[in-house]
Amino acid sequence: MEPRILGTQGLEVSPLGLGCMGMSQGYGPRPPRDEMVAFLRAAVDRGVTFFDTAEVYGPFHNEELLGEALEPVRDQVVIATKFGFVFDEDDKSTVSSRPEHIRAAVDGSLRRLRTDTIDLLYQHRVDPQVPIEDVAGTVKELIEAGKVRHFGLSEAGVDRIRRAHAVQPVTALQSEYSLFWREPEEQILPVLDELGIGFVPFSPLGRGALTGQVTTQTEFGDGDIRATLPRFQQEALAANLALVDEVRRVAERCDATVGQVALSWLLAQRPWLVPIPGTRSLTRLEENLGAAAVELSADDLAELDHASATIEVRGERYPEAMQRMIDR
Repeated sequence: MEPRILGTQGLEVSPLGLGCMGMSQGYGPRPPRDEMVAFLRAAVDRGVTFFDTAEVYGPFHNEELLGEALEPVRDQVVIATKFGFVFDEDDKSTVSSRPEHIRAAVDGSLRRLRTDTIDLLYQHRVDPQVPIEDVAGTVKELIEAGKVRHFGLSEAGVDRIRRAHAVQPVTALQSEYSLFWREPEEQILPVLDELGIGFVPFSPLGRGALTGQVTTQTEFGDGDIRATLPRFQQEALAANLALVDEVRRVAERCDATVGQVALSWLLAQRPWLVPIPGTRSLTRLEENLGAAAVELSADDLAELDHASATIEVRGERYPEAMQRMIDR
């Protein structure tokens, strides 16, 4: 796979990364640790160099897992993690990006990841109580100290992106983007283009819906976040699967899977864009990586654009409390 550069700050990564949250939470029971260690090392063997985690995943479990799995190949991979929450004695989280918390969070992440430097450090969610200039300034100090290489933001809006970038250049923004959710095209992508900031779409397969494996009969079990998401409620899901049917038409023509076409469409949007689909399955990982070799014609892309623009996706991305944490 040909590598990609995230924006103008020079961070080179594989064209598709690996979102690791589901190995610790969000999609049912946590799988055995040794299986996930083996899976992560298999991902490296297959050319993945970009791994995405966060202290809140678990919390802490996911960073510890990546630390164990990637320590032997640390010089071959780029690890991105995130700060931005504090935890009470029951591990319940609230947003916090106070400078003293950022420093403590980074020290904890370094220890759990078994590394001396975090390649890409994101603010996980904007903290409205802390000026973004203070956040960017603190990360700048951590970069100067050698604890961090690159600064990133997650789910930040245009104003905060500009203000943060003026203090410490932002290497990448992470936000949801897929054929199901194209809101970043309105304001986010133009400002990233202008400032030379890379883009890392999470949920590029619509939390599994764009794999073609989810149907109206799919049941989301205990611990599966999709059971709580408005888009996956019965009535909304039935309507949203009409878009999947349109993607399937293109996939059949291209001799590819639905998921590969959805990822290939994303890769075609910008050369500095790197999706991070999450999976715990080696078969699914290999399928996702195959998207880098799928060549969509101009007509294919136009057909997908038209389908996405004309089929209304029903249901919000998150329940109300989580939706309020998005900076728009």
